Amino acid sequence: MGFDRISHNPAIMGGKPIIRGMRVTVGMVLSELGAGASIEQVLEDFPYLEREDVLQAIRYGAWLAQETVIDLNDA
Repeated sequence: MGFDRISHNPAIMGGKPIIRGMRVTVGMVLSELGAGASIEQVLEDFPYLEREDVLQAIRYGAWLAQETVIDLNDA
């Protein structure tokens, strides 16, 4: 699965996943959606984003949620 709009740069937003090199994190977009905002509202709040940016942020978040977490304290 490719994420051509999502990148990480330690110099931008502390290395969090960002959209197209801008100071907009995937977390910011997902937080708005999770709080009940529509995609259209997110695009109004961040007019420099494109619809595909928001959709890819959703797919990226879903991909991250599929990770397996291993608690090393239980090992």
